[in-house]
Amino acid sequence: MQNFHIINEGRAKVKVALGKISKQLPVFYNPVMALNRTISVLLLNTLSNIKMQLADPLAASGVRSIRFLKELSKNKITSIHINDYSKGAVSSIKENFKLNKIKSAKVQVYSKDANIFLLESFGFDYIDLDPFGTPNLFLDSSIKRLARNGILAVTATDTASLSGTFPSACLRKYWALPQRNETMHENGLRILIRKIQLIASQYEKALTPVYSYSTEHYMRVFLRCEKGKKKVDKLLKQYGMFNDAGPLWLGQLWDKAIAQKIADSAKKLPYINEQDKKFLNIIAQESKIPVVGFYNLPKICKKNRLTIIKQDEMINRIKHAGYGISLTHFAPNSIRSDIPLNELITIIQN
Repeated sequence: MQNFHIINEGRAKVKVALGKISKQLPVFYNPVMALNRTISVLLLNTLSNIKMQLADPLAASGVRSIRFLKELSKNKITSIHINDYSKGAVSSIKENFKLNKIKSAKVQVYSKDANIFLLESFGFDYIDLDPFGTPNLFLDSSIKRLARNGILAVTATDTASLSGTFPSACLRKYWALPQRNETMHENGLRILIRKIQLIASQYEKALTPVYSYSTEHYMRVFLRCEKGKKKVDKLLKQYGMFNDAGPLWLGQLWDKAIAQKIADSAKKLPYINEQDKKFLNIIAQESKIPVVGFYNLPKICKKNRLTIIKQDEMINRIKHAGYGISLTHFAPNSIRSDIPLNELITIIQN
């Protein structure tokens, strides 16, 4: 017999099933993805977009939509459309709405195949794809229903293929070759972005990342939609290879103003722990360094037979030399900087 209990996430209360995280749960809920949902809230509150029509096509317990309704600014939502194919999930969503005392004319709940739900709609200003595995199955229908200036949020949990464990799977699913090395998670994220953009280009929609990251078992990106052939053509020119991985997206991963606002907003919220606040602050800092990839210091030192110097001293030396520098959230003991490798080696030597 399945055990249920009530948990708090953000400002929401949700009745969830206890057990191993898998599709076999009666209603899927993964506590590790709480940060994923928190960042969604922070990002939407950061954007200037108001009176938005939101879609949650794979809602499961409904926790994401409940948090949107309870935590987004009042003028953000015109309507929110919540869907899950599972009848059990829909029952859970309705129960959780009662638990949170939400009665709103803004809310509509559906039980359809996610693609049918999207294609039968009239379009959305924000669509959140958070599937179990690859998002590929839902990209086409989501992009078709994404409005001008809208935001598409995409999660991919099949990181083994994107980050190089299964290169043939990545080639089949994402039309690019990964590489298993220190930059594999950034490479994988950029491969994912390119795949999304290529699907969108068919419909003359240019999707540009405004915020993205990789952590735990998943990769996540938020992309803003602009329409027009010229915008798409400009976007498609920003592809290439990096460290023998690709083709992949070589453009920005973040809008640095949005990244900073998210980090600043997180500091004010008591339900976000210090570790997550630090994570968001690192992203804000590295968003200001407009380069592809980063330096893994232990690898550089081992290859060049150097002794690693203290992190603070390293950062000060690079800044003093006139270069931008930040830690990166993609890997420990690594820095994102526009300093050339030979100069970095010289700085470590001295």
